[in-house]
Amino acid sequence: MTRKFIDCREFPSDTHCSVALSADTEEELLQAAVDHAVSVHHHDDSPELRQQLRQMFKDGMPPEHLPTGGQAPGTGIGAPTSH
Repeated sequence: MTRKFIDCREFPSDTHCSVALSADTEEELLQAAVDHAVSVHHHDDSPELRQQLRQMFKDGMPPEHLPTGGQAPGTGIGAPTSH
């Protein structure tokens, strides 16, 4: 079984959130990511948020340091996309 993770540092926000979450199952990671997105980034828990979060999951563990030239600023985990 491969661990999954999601990392707020990939989606910089006004709060400069540096939280990275990992878990053994997608279900466990999804619940932790939803809880974080709602409580810290003030998103509404919705099917759309859950779908966006699942799409951001990666295999393995978050890196200690985010590679330089990260992604464009957003609003943290669960940031709505404009694409």
